[in-house]
Amino acid sequence: MKNINEMKGSLILEDGTKYDAIHFGYPKSSSGEVVFNTAMTGYTESITDPSYKGQILIYTYPMIGNYGVPPNLFINKKNIPISKFYESNQIHVSGLIVSYYSNAPYHWNMDQSLSNWLYNNEIPGLYNLDTRSIVKKLRKNGGPVLGKVLIENDNISFYDPNKDNLSDKVSIKKKLIYGKGKYKILLVDFGLKNNILRCLLRRNCTIVRVPWNYNFTNEKYDGLLLSNGPGNPSIYKKPIEYIRVAMKKNNPIFGICLGNQLLGIAAGGSTYKLRHAHRGHNQPVVSINTGKNFITSQNHGYVLDSDNLLSKEWKIFFENLNDGTCEGIIHNSKPFFSVQFHPEASGGPTDTDFLFDLFIDLIKKHKTKEFYKNL
Repeated sequence: MKNINEMKGSLILEDGTKYDAIHFGYPKSSSGEVVFNTAMTGYTESITDPSYKGQILIYTYPMIGNYGVPPNLFINKKNIPISKFYESNQIHVSGLIVSYYSNAPYHWNMDQSLSNWLYNNEIPGLYNLDTRSIVKKLRKNGGPVLGKVLIENDNISFYDPNKDNLSDKVSIKKKLIYGKGKYKILLVDFGLKNNILRCLLRRNCTIVRVPWNYNFTNEKYDGLLLSNGPGNPSIYKKPIEYIRVAMKKNNPIFGICLGNQLLGIAAGGSTYKLRHAHRGHNQPVVSINTGKNFITSQNHGYVLDSDNLLSKEWKIFFENLNDGTCEGIIHNSKPFFSVQFHPEASGGPTDTDFLFDLFIDLIKKHKTKEFYKNL
């Protein structure tokens, strides 16, 4: 058998464009939606982010892998362990594409190389491609396209993950409870990142984590958090109905990424697929109320339609400074709000971590108008 380090590979786009490359990681072919991330660091967190389920991830930063991969250590060991450095318990990307793979990594906290990590999780990778040229093509053609990573002379079919219910593949299957804090948070898992759990546990919370399709309408809780997750938001019909029921109560609601879209749909809005998706750690947003700017971590291909935005009871909370798209919504009188970006970041900037404090303060006060004046 040929040494896997000598294997050739290629990236094939659905329009037939072929990019020859060198293989690293696991020697198997895969397919999915081709997307790109502009971050310079944080590949460990991105690769384990469930929102990348079914996607072939391209990094535009020219060198990836130089600090290896940290060990899979855990926090919250007395309750339900949570990975300290990973955003879930497995890799979710279907393939990884980089310009230059650093095959001699070093870091004080390194456990293994990126290539070994991919190999152990049976994920293929390609390097020695002009990734920025590929990204320019994706942007020119109007955004993500389907593609496949082929190893040697293998061939497989294209796969469109947007047609599937991806949350069903990445969400937990039964209720889990974390911590013994003062505030009871019902957390609906559409494919959440572990740092949401970490952020809540640091704020004296008991977290009741439930599957994406769990009927939570009869649950008792202090606050409802709708997590991030992969795929097309219009697929999630049942959860949207459950959110509508929850909105008839006055318990605070906080949505993140996909959770923002689902809250918006439940409130009467609609979504569309972005021509240029937001994936990276440098997306600038502005608070509409205060005019303050923030740098955010983002990973989404769909967005709420700000031209068809809900009712007069709602307003835009944040706006993207690059393309003017809606980055969050907030209710005028009830304690409901959501954001399209990731306030938990990991990896990325922590500028908007205060939104978790806002959520907890809303739970404490259970009123909104006076509090929102300071946002």
